[in-house]
Amino acid sequence: MSLWKAVIVDDEELMCDELKCLLEATGEISVAGVASTGREALGLIEKLDAEIVFLDIQMPGMNGMEVSRLLSSKANPPLIVFVTAFSNFAVDAFKVDAVDYILKPFDEGDIERVM
Repeated sequence: MSLWKAVIVDDEELMCDELKCLLEATGEISVAGVASTGREALGLIEKLDAEIVFLDIQMPGMNGMEVSRLLSSKANPPLIVFVTAFSNFAVDAFKVDAVDYILKPFDEGDIERVM
């Protein structure tokens, strides 16, 4: 069985560590990289050819919505799962074809639902 190649994008290191642990515990995802800014994420996602991106919305500089819009314009965009503390962006998230929207603080049940 092939694992999904994922990138986590969040400016909070502890959240990235926790999310990585939960994702890899599913046995379905390999976290290939972690980025802390939108600009860094775009380069990393392309370099690693990520299949799924777990993306925060509120980050310094380019926010997650801007990143998702740029990714969705690509020929074969990765799946996007927003992971954020802000519920007010949910409608906008699905306008950019996000596959799911997880609110922080997340838990194992949230990850299982996404899978």
